[in-house]
Amino acid sequence: MDTRPDAPMAWRLCGHQIKLWRQAANVSREELAAEAGYGVEAVRSMEMGRRRPSQHLLQVADSMFGAHGKLESAHPYLEPERIASRAREYVGLEAEAIALHWYEVLIIPGLLQTEEYARALMTNRCPPVDKGTAEARVAARLQRRELLQKETALFSFVIHEAALRSLAGGPEVMKRQLNYLVEVGELHNVSIQVLPLGQGVHPGLDGQFIVVETPDHKQYGYEEGQVTGVLHADVDRASALMKRHAMIRMHALNAVESAELIKRVADEL
Repeated sequence: MDTRPDAPMAWRLCGHQIKLWRQAANVSREELAAEAGYGVEAVRSMEMGRRRPSQHLLQVADSMFGAHGKLESAHPYLEPERIASRAREYVGLEAEAIALHWYEVLIIPGLLQTEEYARALMTNRCPPVDKGTAEARVAARLQRRELLQKETALFSFVIHEAALRSLAGGPEVMKRQLNYLVEVGELHNVSIQVLPLGQGVHPGLDGQFIVVETPDHKQYGYEEGQVTGVLHADVDRASALMKRHAMIRMHALNAVESAELIKRVADEL
């Protein structure tokens, strides 16, 4: 295949433009590679969209092909995506939320993650992403935490105990993450509850989900899987998830009991 199916469209478009300008200038790929100090395969990968065109290659190509800044100007648009494409629409709604109800099974909810915990998740993706993309996504996740400072918005989290015991990033990272949960749980507009192990059959067995309420009092449901994310705008679907969240809360420990359990798990690390 000439292109990566998951490559950002901006990479592919920019690479194609480099190729078109090179061909119009009657410059071979070998000549461009030699001038830029890259291997021929590296240049080919950038032209085909498998690899992000570097600023250096854009500068060299711009000069060689007489593009007068047209190629070099593409560089700012090639920065790594801060939000995975499948979650972008949800994150836009999240930013407006007046109420958010989140149930998570295996990891700590994104809005509650510490920097080092988030980095451990982002740098161990499969398939892996480059370091720049991972760091951009960590920065975006930390920026999203600022939503919790919106004192007029309500945030209700239920976290399965399995997520507390996952050891993502190692014991020390996890210990600091758990202590951070206790700290955030003291905010007056944030409720953190733990669904303990050993609950048998309960409404949370089908996996994680989020329900967001926007300022116009519309509710949206969001579910994320291994490679897909589904945003539900349908009133009935969002309502069903809201009811499910309420039932899960009934099975969970209350906020005080949850904080005590989180502290105990942290102390065990």
